[in-house]
Amino acid sequence: MRFLLACSALIDRINARVGHSVRWLILAMVVICTATAVMRYLFNVGSNAWLEVQWYLFAAVFLLGAGDTLRRNEHIRIDIIAQRLSRRSQLWIDIVGTVLFLAPMAAVIIVLSWPMVTASYLQGEVSSDAGGLLRWPVKLLIPVGFSLLLLQGVAELIKKVAILTGHAPDPAASETGVASPKAGGVL
Repeated sequence: MRFLLACSALIDRINARVGHSVRWLILAMVVICTATAVMRYLFNVGSNAWLEVQWYLFAAVFLLGAGDTLRRNEHIRIDIIAQRLSRRSQLWIDIVGTVLFLAPMAAVIIVLSWPMVTASYLQGEVSSDAGGLLRWPVKLLIPVGFSLLLLQGVAELIKKVAILTGHAPDPAASETGVASPKAGGVL
């Protein structure tokens, strides 16, 4: 279990760094958006490329930040129901959700998006808008982002199992004062 927890910690560090890095893209989007608006309204100069750069940066923030969002447990969930359940039940819901929904969905998107990225790259696909950008870099964000999300799902799965089996402390227990669930009987 120590090896798996070390792998989980490595994945956490990777997604934390990626998440921290892509946050700066939000500032870049604001600067580009402001400059584009100023150029358009003051000087009557527009650029489709700069508009597409904003879209690409938004896609990067959304897709590359998903793993870090999962790491920080900030994805949307139905807390009204979950908060009424025991901590052990919450952990089991996370495990089942990861195994049955998150992992298969991420894997399917990775597999299905890769041929699209490859075809776009090989064709040198460019936006149909005048002055548009290459499309493959933004399409590459899809399998990369979902790979980071899938990796973080694996890391979360490892941590949840470790908490249930008593191999790791429950960080939620220190926030709420609730004891960590221990392995008892069949998992």
